[in-house]
Amino acid sequence: MSAAADSASSSVRGSLALNVMRLRTFIALFAVLIFFAFAAPNFLHTANLVLMSKHVALNAFLAIGMTFVIITGGIDLSVGSIVGLCGMVAGGLILHGVDLRNGYTLFFNVPEIFVIILVLGVLVGLVNGLLVTWLNVAPFIATLGTLYVARGAALLISDGATFPNLEGSPALGTTGYAFLGSGYVFDPHLPVAVCLLIVVALGAAYLARWTPIGRHIFAVGGNERAAALSGVRVNRVKLFVYMFSGFCAAIVGLIISSELLAAHPATGQSFELNAIAAAVLGGTSMSGGRGTIGGTIIGAFVIGILSDGLVMMGVSEFWQMVIKGVVIIAAVVVDQAQRKLQQRVALQQMAQLA
Repeated sequence: MSAAADSASSSVRGSLALNVMRLRTFIALFAVLIFFAFAAPNFLHTANLVLMSKHVALNAFLAIGMTFVIITGGIDLSVGSIVGLCGMVAGGLILHGVDLRNGYTLFFNVPEIFVIILVLGVLVGLVNGLLVTWLNVAPFIATLGTLYVARGAALLISDGATFPNLEGSPALGTTGYAFLGSGYVFDPHLPVAVCLLIVVALGAAYLARWTPIGRHIFAVGGNERAAALSGVRVNRVKLFVYMFSGFCAAIVGLIISSELLAAHPATGQSFELNAIAAAVLGGTSMSGGRGTIGGTIIGAFVIGILSDGLVMMGVSEFWQMVIKGVVIIAAVVVDQAQRKLQQRVALQQMAQLA
């Protein structure tokens, strides 16, 4: 009787600890909010919260795409370079158009430029997917190579220079580019970028939970061989997640260049690290098969608030990198501990039923 009671008590403690681990992202978000509310001046000021929401949105877009990739057991290191490349291509199209080499130059209006850049992001993602699926290159190596190729292409477009003054020309129909990055919808404190994030996040959450492709993404990450034997087209699923990640990176490239009305080839450097950190902190398992869009969004808020709060406190960029690295390591350690605890609790529950 005593042994049974001890087993039941241990199971309860394990379940409690497991629930705390599952809520770790909420706990972390609450902790950083409370800390910076007291430690950073004007942290809760409306203007700062609006600006911070835009910064969080940029990381959240990348983290959403990264979440799907990591769930399948992959990784995408190229998203930061895709951001820079897409911004440079957009800037080049606005300022210089496309030289047709017959004495004519073709200019596109802003909506057309948006579509072109989104397609470009998808195509770069497609290249990543093809490297991983058709050529069987490890995702880390494939996307690392694409990182360099995309960054080099961004530098070659302008020979390393910035494309400034992207206001566009009324005569050419290229004006209005600033709306995506600097515009507001409905309320003067609701940026367009945040509204777009809400749409993308809801769409991604619906896709992950309610569609066949969403179920296939989790199946591939949980057990790729079993998924293939059950009829899942594994390669198509992997192509989709890398293309979606490229799509999200293209959105960020558009938003940043639109907000600054300038495009620089170095834009997006190390963005992939923040995206990975947000996804992992939000509960996405680096071993694949587990993750949620909601958790990733909260993780993006934690990383964004942490970054902006440290800046407001005057903490050097070098220490910010150290702190982010510690956060990533801690998130992975907690994730591994959660997996082991889940297995132990499951075994204890099975023993009680037996």
